[in-house]
Amino acid sequence: MVIRNADVKKKDLFPGASRKILARGGKLMVVEVRFAAGSVVDAHAHPHEQASYVVSGKLVLTMDGREEVLGPGDTFYAGPNVSHGVKFLEDSVVVDMFTPQREDFLQS
Repeated sequence: MVIRNADVKKKDLFPGASRKILARGGKLMVVEVRFAAGSVVDAHAHPHEQASYVVSGKLVLTMDGREEVLGPGDTFYAGPNVSHGVKFLEDSVVVDMFTPQREDFLQS
């Protein structure tokens, strides 16, 4: 399966944030998310494993009671039910990978 980013329709999440569900199959899902500077994703947890790759921009990740500033090329892993939140310091593009797939993303 090949997915061309230009062919995928974006979904607006809230002002300054949108996502595209890219490749998915089996138990794995890849999602490109774009955030404007100043956007915040409040602390949350979910049963999915999540690995995220910062393509561009700069963000502050809060996880396990720690804050880390991440930039292009940096990654993080949030295990199942681990609380994590993000504040975007710059316009940013992040690629999130989830297992199992986020069924809630497919329904919204």
